[in-house]
Amino acid sequence: MGRARAFHSSHRATPLVTAVALLGLVAGCGSGADAGGTVRPPAGTSSGTATADTGSTASGPGTTEPGTTGPGTDTGSPVTQSAAAAPRCHTSELRAKIGRPSPGAGQRNFPIVLTNTTDRTCTVRGYPGAAFVDASGKQLGPDPKRSPYTPTSVSLAPGRSAWAGLSFASPEISGARTAVPKALLVTPPDERDPLEVAWTHGEVPVAGNESSVRLTVFQPGTGG
Repeated sequence: MGRARAFHSSHRATPLVTAVALLGLVAGCGSGADAGGTVRPPAGTSSGTATADTGSTASGPGTTEPGTTGPGTDTGSPVTQSAAAAPRCHTSELRAKIGRPSPGAGQRNFPIVLTNTTDRTCTVRGYPGAAFVDASGKQLGPDPKRSPYTPTSVSLAPGRSAWAGLSFASPEISGARTAVPKALLVTPPDERDPLEVAWTHGEVPVAGNESSVRLTVFQPGTGG
């Protein structure tokens, strides 16, 4: 899809992929940043709203289950999952980053971290949308696949974070064709406008054997 969906998005729409592509999907209007600091997806990236569909794709070698291996949860964070009354977090209210990578046996795991930048509590639920792009804004590789987990609402107090996993098999082991992205476009669950995050972690698989990138649902903490 030409806009990115992400490793996991919200439960109301469908799934980060057509929601991410990489953790949901990114909707596309243009490639420039808007006044809120978000970046419109470039033409050619996958489109759609990142959603919380649990998905049915089987786990692969690049998949880590939330709360087990891979980036860990930040148990010290006062983020809660009892967020029935809190409104959804919008793209303009969030900051995105790639957390500390956590290598696994033959795979690379990265937490996609969203932080609430406002003075109100809001929630995220499901998979992010995600897509790797080059310097021209063109999407690299197919949309990510969603690992089948049950989404839960994560309540973010001001300044607090939630993370979703992004993983793929190590290209030197899988033999996949690779490219080095300029950025990762991350779309929060149920949103259409993505956030652009500089990608500084080298090559990613874009075609061939074991080239799938996988996303997991959001959970509390920073994954570090």
